[in-house]
Amino acid sequence: MATTHHSCPSLQHARLGRRSLLTAGAAGLLGLQLPGARGAVSTGVALPVRAKRVIFLFQWGGPSHLDTFDLKPSAPAEIRGPLAAIPSVVPGLPVSEHFPEMAKRMDRVTLIHSMTHTMKNHNSAGYYALTGHAPPSDDQRLRDSLDLWPAYGSVVDKLRPNQGEMPTFVSYPHTIADGSITPGQHASFLGKRHDPFFFSEDPAEKGFHLPQLALPADLELDRMQRRRELLRMVDQQAGLLEQSAEVGGFDASYDKAIGMLTSPAVKAAFDLESEPQEVRDRYGPTSYGQSCLLARRLVEAGVTFTTVYFSRSIGGQKIDTGGWDTHGFNNTRMYEIVDKYHHPLTDQTLSVLLDDLEERGLIDDTLVLWVGEFGRTPKINDSASRDHWPQCYTALLAGGGVKRGYVHGASDAQGMFPAKHPVRPEDLAATLYMLMGIDPTTEVHDLTGRPLSIAGKPVTDVIA
Repeated sequence: MATTHHSCPSLQHARLGRRSLLTAGAAGLLGLQLPGARGAVSTGVALPVRAKRVIFLFQWGGPSHLDTFDLKPSAPAEIRGPLAAIPSVVPGLPVSEHFPEMAKRMDRVTLIHSMTHTMKNHNSAGYYALTGHAPPSDDQRLRDSLDLWPAYGSVVDKLRPNQGEMPTFVSYPHTIADGSITPGQHASFLGKRHDPFFFSEDPAEKGFHLPQLALPADLELDRMQRRRELLRMVDQQAGLLEQSAEVGGFDASYDKAIGMLTSPAVKAAFDLESEPQEVRDRYGPTSYGQSCLLARRLVEAGVTFTTVYFSRSIGGQKIDTGGWDTHGFNNTRMYEIVDKYHHPLTDQTLSVLLDDLEERGLIDDTLVLWVGEFGRTPKINDSASRDHWPQCYTALLAGGGVKRGYVHGASDAQGMFPAKHPVRPEDLAATLYMLMGIDPTTEVHDLTGRPLSIAGKPVTDVIA
């Protein structure tokens, strides 16, 4: 698209150069960078806000639906697997024997047993699950690109940003990858100003704190504020605020950074050390457990969208760490791994998080979404494990306006394909947005100016 210049290009470059020198220190303070193109947004329809906040627990690696929340106790042994089904508080809804605590709380959740797509590689399926948009190809080598879609939280930051100093979108404690970094973890073509506030520090580490929320020892806040005022004067004299959307975007990011640095509320939200030890013990001493506790603290403080990654890697090689990718490689066996690690960790943290949100009066307007990028094969392989299976898997939702003790859709007798009401990731995305009061038909523009709808069709059946 053609751009009209009101002054000599070389003069504009010189002004931007001087400005860059003034802002170089501040840009790195919270990992901020100049934003990219900002997509225009259609008006959309006003919807009720049922979920003021979202906690997205992303189960990297792909948990087996047949061994968690969609058991098939009547199927042949090679399908049902070695884990017994135990009854839950919802009649006719059994869960894994490793989920005794969640069995008591299934009357608080909605299950979608008919999630489905066709992406069999982690990076492609992961991108699909993180954005609600199908990738251009099913390829493990799928790499991040500004042509690909932004994360859910970045879309929310674009359409329903927080107005105060609290960040809209926070993600932690991993950047997930399978070979290359998985796309869909940041703002992509929406621009850097909508990236998450991301950190990789482990919330379970003793003395956990974020250096990003502290000024460097040699930089005083008054000095930063004086620099900021000087910067505004330069902008006004050069006319850059009116001429450059990128500079305007930087200004917003800069102001947000200063607001976070000076906010007692922001610092308090991340202060896990202030949490009673009894509460910390309930969540457990693990990185994932303390990350879930921190997620509760963040939504309570006003963060709109919090993404917690279960693991950095897809897993599958060790029995006490990593994601849900449990093929049985290198003589590890799926049921050795999930018995000792994945299932006990999930049963503890998910049940405690639901209790905590309920006890604090947050569950009704906080949506919890628990899902991976796909499920596992119905038939157990020769290594006594299961392989990738995107054709049918389960998503769990709780709070935030969804029904309690409800199951949407169904898989067939072997958990192979949806038997009714198939739901694609773009439909799950539309449901999430609708619960947040965001019209799923809203459009944003990519870098070429194309209008793109943010999601598919909402699953209105799960909404209370």
